[in-house]
Amino acid sequence: MRPYVLLSVATSIDGYIDDLGVDRLLLSNDADFDRVDSVRAESDAILIGAGTLRADNPRLLVNSAQRREQRVAEGRSEYPLKVTVTGSGKLAADFKFWHHGGQKLAYTTDTGEPVLRAELGELADVHSLGAEIDFPAMLDDLGRRGVRRLMVEGGGSIHTALLSQGLADELHMVIAPLLVGQSGAPRFVSPAEFPGGPRNRMAPAESRQIGDVTLLRFLPKQSAVA
Repeated sequence: MRPYVLLSVATSIDGYIDDLGVDRLLLSNDADFDRVDSVRAESDAILIGAGTLRADNPRLLVNSAQRREQRVAEGRSEYPLKVTVTGSGKLAADFKFWHHGGQKLAYTTDTGEPVLRAELGELADVHSLGAEIDFPAMLDDLGRRGVRRLMVEGGGSIHTALLSQGLADELHMVIAPLLVGQSGAPRFVSPAEFPGGPRNRMAPAESRQIGDVTLLRFLPKQSAVA
């Protein structure tokens, strides 16, 4: 069985997930970061793409000790499985991602696999998805590994692929009250053919304010009721 796929993103009002500055643009706030930490703790695995890993160099952890203790009390690992995806296999072994938390899994291609194995050694389980990145095959493999709930934290190419292929079950979008307006800055998704086209309205599940940001939850596989 494939895992339930939850996409998580924070954007500006005009749909950007970062600006062109050297430092990462923080779109969320402390209260929402804590909410994200809670969603991580509820997940069996957390996935980010290679571009996000290179740009942000995140540790990708459940930061709350109490939430980690609760996971262990429930018979789960202290941290969710950490997953990344890279077509080229060119991910440096010194990224924080590999050196914090629990188990790591890297999906790649047939050409990327030897490159990544040589770089990472025993730091992660490296698995090829074939000649190119096959997201349905990735979800099938995660299901076989016991992952029932997958949280995807970006970046844009990963979100675009999962949404355009109809593989996302839930979307958490946090809107920050600011405008980026920089041509070339990264966006939430890229142009693609999405299921149902531009007239397909996703089912809304929740809308609430968290400090100065707004959380919107959608169910991409369901259509809004007229």
